[in-house]
Amino acid sequence: MYLHERNIWPHFTWSENKISPLLAATRQQQGLLLGRLQQIGFSLQDEAELEMRTLDVLKSSEIEGEMLNAAEVRSSVARQLGIEEAGLVNSSRFVDGVVSMTLDATHNYKDDLTDSRLFGWQAALFPIGYNGMHKVLVGQWRTSDMQVVSGPLGKEHIHYVAPVPQRVPQEMKAFLRWFNTEAALDPVMKAALAHFYFVSIHPFDDGNGRIARAIADLQLARSDGSPRRFYSMSNQIWIEKKDYYAVLERAQKGEGDLTAWMEWFLECLARALQSSEQVLEGVFRRAEFWRAHESVTFNERQRKMLQRLTGEFEGKLNSSKWQKMTGASQDTALRDIQDLIRKGILKREESGGRSTSYRLIW
Repeated sequence: MYLHERNIWPHFTWSENKISPLLAATRQQQGLLLGRLQQIGFSLQDEAELEMRTLDVLKSSEIEGEMLNAAEVRSSVARQLGIEEAGLVNSSRFVDGVVSMTLDATHNYKDDLTDSRLFGWQAALFPIGYNGMHKVLVGQWRTSDMQVVSGPLGKEHIHYVAPVPQRVPQEMKAFLRWFNTEAALDPVMKAALAHFYFVSIHPFDDGNGRIARAIADLQLARSDGSPRRFYSMSNQIWIEKKDYYAVLERAQKGEGDLTAWMEWFLECLARALQSSEQVLEGVFRRAEFWRAHESVTFNERQRKMLQRLTGEFEGKLNSSKWQKMTGASQDTALRDIQDLIRKGILKREESGGRSTSYRLIW
């Protein structure tokens, strides 16, 4: 018997004594990360968001077995966020659709969640109405039974059976009313509950997992009070995918006590916040570099090259690379470099002559 078949549905319970300490610790960690990011410049915030958005889209799709092209995703995110990025490639309509759904969920986090908005998200995931060779019912609630199954043909293991399609419109009406009006819950707790509630209804023919995670991200954006995303729950869920499915299955086969699911969600969020610190370490280092040299005057060429050197720079820096990347003459390139050496920002490597190269002093 599944939870949606019990009389308690959809009135869930959990242990406040177990959840409250976890929630407080996670909220504190969330505040520390956001506070640290607010102290860096807008350009570095853009870079941090681009990094995490790209990771989030890739991993949310990968959880469902969809392997997207990372360069396409990064390009699509950059274009849709209006971030200038070198080396952008063309992105497919499919990638653009996934990115647009993800961005709408958080950039428009103050807007109500409606059936038409959800239809638009699901249609964006399947722009041609197919998932591979499988025809997908797009932009409407499902009209057939839904099972979550794994294993080879003939030896399938049924993990979950969703409510019958006749129940879906009424279930989603109740879900949306709850999501748009419930204000008593802490926003992070509501994100955890909304994820579980939606994925239990499984209202679409396909795309339910990604949309459930987008709904959770929308609610987490409300908890942050910001449309920007600097951490990725989807990446952490991908890392812990086996546990994710196991705890969902146990809760859906339970009697309404969601303590284990809430605990797992909060702990997963805490680990996502910790992981983002590692992913964004390069961004934080660049912020520290510019903060340490905020009183130093740079010309436009020097600033451009320092941005490259503190980011992704292949090989060693020499005057020829400086000349090529800035469009300066050889003499001007050498003057720029010598000026930075005097200011204690660049250092000449030991090898000299034609192979003379320079490195950044961090």
